[in-house]
Amino acid sequence: MSKNIALITGVTGQDGSYLSEFLLAKGYEVHGIIRRSSVDFRERIAHLEGTPNFHLHYADMGDSMSLVKLVGKVQPTEIYNLAAQSHVQVSFDAPEFTADVDAVGVLRVLEAVRTNHLEKTCKIYQASTSELYGKVEEVPQNEKTPFHPYSPYAVAKLYGFWIIKEYREAYDMFCCSGILFNHESERRGETFVTRKITLAAARIAQGKQECLYLGNLDSLRDWGYAKDYVECMWLILQHDKPEDFVIATGVQHTVREFATLAFHHAGIELRWEGEGVNEKGIVVSGPAALVGKTVVAVSEDFYRPTDVVNLWGDPTKAKNELGWNPQTTSFEQLVQIMVKHDMEKVAADHVASVMRTNLAEYLEKGLVK
Repeated sequence: MSKNIALITGVTGQDGSYLSEFLLAKGYEVHGIIRRSSVDFRERIAHLEGTPNFHLHYADMGDSMSLVKLVGKVQPTEIYNLAAQSHVQVSFDAPEFTADVDAVGVLRVLEAVRTNHLEKTCKIYQASTSELYGKVEEVPQNEKTPFHPYSPYAVAKLYGFWIIKEYREAYDMFCCSGILFNHESERRGETFVTRKITLAAARIAQGKQECLYLGNLDSLRDWGYAKDYVECMWLILQHDKPEDFVIATGVQHTVREFATLAFHHAGIELRWEGEGVNEKGIVVSGPAALVGKTVVAVSEDFYRPTDVVNLWGDPTKAKNELGWNPQTTSFEQLVQIMVKHDMEKVAADHVASVMRTNLAEYLEKGLVK
């Protein structure tokens, strides 16, 4: 029996770390791609380094030769292309970089497989996005819903989606896209709105921050748990034929709902007052020092030039054809997991800060050497 060998781009990200754990548990040999950097971004996978069957390699989505050489060396049976500039707001500031990595990067992966003559032995999963639907034309969105990308990120991802489909049909390759709706976790980057909210709730509850500033509180999203979603990525490549699938929970919530629940799990109850940019979240119960204070406010700085406001996925196909359960972790459980993690993180960061301050004072006074 041939060994399952997975190559993961974006292995240091939220999804890459969970997928690595998932595949290792299934007996895979897992290879991850990392970019050379003077700053270490490997904290999400640090616990896996040194694990048998887990290997890291230097390569770059912007360098086709590095990808060709690595694919030839590893000879993967499955490739999971998770690497991307994945922040929608950043794509407005860095549209060319976003296009190079999120669009042309997909083509480079496909060509690396073809160059090494692995078209018939290597399956490819492309991490696509609900942002393809953008200015939505129907609710909820499924595999047949028309695309209307509404950001440079979404436009780049649309190229990735269609080039996967083209290579599937032109070269008979087993390559698929998972159209992932928003998926979060305690490993989510701190600049993404969900993690920004849970960290702020923890900091405000512990007296380390005064106010959280957000953009459009009415934006609707279908939020799931990233740890559940990587299972569906794997199931897509185990399907008997290459197809594209929506990966979503089928339930949507507003940014306001997410914030309300996050503060609740941090021990703070909010009352919302005002509308639009004047809306505020005011503490009605919680730490005595916070009662009556505004802890959430709206800032126009966080509004996008074009804003997607109503993403809601229909996971029926994935449920019926793959047997995937999108409700393994509920929205409420997801928020609770994230807040619990960030409450502990903020407390630990405070202890570490106090210890550093004390050590600096002792050194200054000559009490320690």
